[in-house]
Amino acid sequence: MLDQGAPPHNGRPATPPPPGPVARLMRRKPVEHLVAEGGQGEGGSLRRSLGLWQLTMISIGATLGTGIFVVLGEAVPKAGPAVTLSFVIAGLTALFSALSYAELAGTIPVSGSSYSYAYATMGELVAWVCGWCLMLEYGVSVAAVAVGWGEYLNELLDGTIGVTIPDALSAPPGDGGVFNLPALIVVLLAMAFLMGGARESARANTIMVLVKIGALVLFCAIGVQGFRSGNYENFMPLGMAGVSAAGATLFFSYIGFDAASTAGEEAKDAQRDLPRAILLSLAVITALYVLVAAVAVGAKPWQRFTDSEATLAQIMREVTGQSFWGTLLAFCAVIAIASVVLTVLYGQTRILFAMARDGLVPKVFGKVSPRTGTPRANTLIVSLFCGVLAAAIPLGQLADATSIGTLFAFALVNVAVVVLRRTRPEMPRTFRVPLSPLMPALGFAFCLWMMGSLSTITWVVFGVWMAAGLVFYFLYGHRRSRLAAPAAPEAK
Repeated sequence: MLDQGAPPHNGRPATPPPPGPVARLMRRKPVEHLVAEGGQGEGGSLRRSLGLWQLTMISIGATLGTGIFVVLGEAVPKAGPAVTLSFVIAGLTALFSALSYAELAGTIPVSGSSYSYAYATMGELVAWVCGWCLMLEYGVSVAAVAVGWGEYLNELLDGTIGVTIPDALSAPPGDGGVFNLPALIVVLLAMAFLMGGARESARANTIMVLVKIGALVLFCAIGVQGFRSGNYENFMPLGMAGVSAAGATLFFSYIGFDAASTAGEEAKDAQRDLPRAILLSLAVITALYVLVAAVAVGAKPWQRFTDSEATLAQIMREVTGQSFWGTLLAFCAVIAIASVVLTVLYGQTRILFAMARDGLVPKVFGKVSPRTGTPRANTLIVSLFCGVLAAAIPLGQLADATSIGTLFAFALVNVAVVVLRRTRPEMPRTFRVPLSPLMPALGFAFCLWMMGSLSTITWVVFGVWMAAGLVFYFLYGHRRSRLAAPAAPEAK
């Protein structure tokens, strides 16, 4: 009788049995492997050219403008003057998640953002779900912001040459138009910048960010002249439910602070600069949002706010009685919102780049041009998709769909930071979330609370989106995953 512990007759160790279905879904990618392959793509590599200043400007550029220039007009009717509190609540939710992002970005400095963090901590299926949510967050928010850009472009044209783009060509179906041409144009302009390279895009974005900050400071300086304390007498007319609903919508305006994390493979010193850029950008953004919202409601009774995306320009015109200031703000907003489109589109392409490298989406998204060091085919495909989406879907539906995808992804990041602390406590961390696991737990809870404040139709859209993502994963990504290869490394 053979000893069960004896080796086979050929002297080779027995081949371990293949992992079961559940194990394949939970396979994790080692952190060391994620970091080692940073920047590598099909045919070339990304170039490390971004410092702390550029990374901070990317986060501010991707965030500042969406809520103030675009969504404020939709949020005020939901909360009344308490919209300032809604901004604080949304900012607090973002802060908890930003702390988790900062720790993970310094520990795993790669382009995949929360998708890569989930892959290293919770397994492939969760990573796919997170990445699919990020597609909703970044891709759809590009389209939503592009819609608002068209509104301000019309304000600018009306104030300068007295003409506007006809509704048929400046609004999507459902909003009185046929095709939103300006929204498509701004996405294509952003695509042209991104094709040139990360450094060139970062320079253009920095100029646009400085313009938008100057525009918001100008609005506060002029808008405060029309401030009426009586506009705040009934501070919370729709109760806490209204504040919560507005906060869930306004969370859309904080989307983008994590954009720096998508630049992890193009940063000069990612482990040092990414956490700083994320937290610094969020501080600047929150302060400006609350200040501008407070001045806007003080200058205009909340009942008179409409769902126009050019709210701030209208307030400037009403306060001064002159069209010049509103036109000037519209000009600044055209530049400011373009920077959001540029930086969020950048983030979307880099996330797809990371997913393609892992085999979960087609390889075309991972190809890098040797000449520019950018994923050109990826940028072209994503830009065309987002441009058509912006031209055909109304803003309100886009904003809420983006918020729920983002909140879900942020919730997973708060879980990931706790998991990595327990599974890899020895890893060096350039930033650590204070009071962990309390802070990540609060971030997780706030995300779930704000998701619960969104409308039923938004949840239906989210459910359909997730179902489509799971179908794609099981038909394509699950089989083509690089970790499915026999030689794939196992996570520790």
